[in-house]
Amino acid sequence: MTLNEDRRFPAALADAMAVRLGCIGEDSVDFEPYEASLTADETTDWFRAWTGNGELTGDDFRVFGHDGTGGSAAFWLIRPGQPLVEQPVVFLGSEGETGVIARSLGAFLWLLSDGFGPWEACTSYDPEPDGISHPNCELTAIAEQFAPDQRASAITVIEQATQEFPDFDDTITKLRR
Repeated sequence: MTLNEDRRFPAALADAMAVRLGCIGEDSVDFEPYEASLTADETTDWFRAWTGNGELTGDDFRVFGHDGTGGSAAFWLIRPGQPLVEQPVVFLGSEGETGVIARSLGAFLWLLSDGFGPWEACTSYDPEPDGISHPNCELTAIAEQFAPDQRASAITVIEQATQEFPDFDDTITKLRR
């Protein structure tokens, strides 16, 4: 992937983000998608500000949305040679929260369809005290269309991502100043 590559969303993400925009303020998920990923310069500015480390670039991330506090959701470009849709999705919160929340875009679609956003997934927030998810029919249809073989509950999506990338927090912590 190059710095000047196309920043448009993959079709599955674009469809899900269009639905997500219509849900803002109507559900318990605090997530606002952008219309496209941040540019390379915007991502570098954001990552330097977030880490306090002016020597870094944002080349390893494609930021595609934020929560109300300014935390960001992004693809983490950790799998060399793999397309964007196969990269894990991470959350980098405004208060320093970090987490790999989905192993791929397909898994992220199922996370969203189960009523979780990036912040909720990263902080293990349960959108309902009784532990019941709040599936979204439109997001479920998108997940079924684009990732039928990755169907899983939000909890399973989060657990799989955490197991595959247990050192993400330590990796990011080492970059902070």
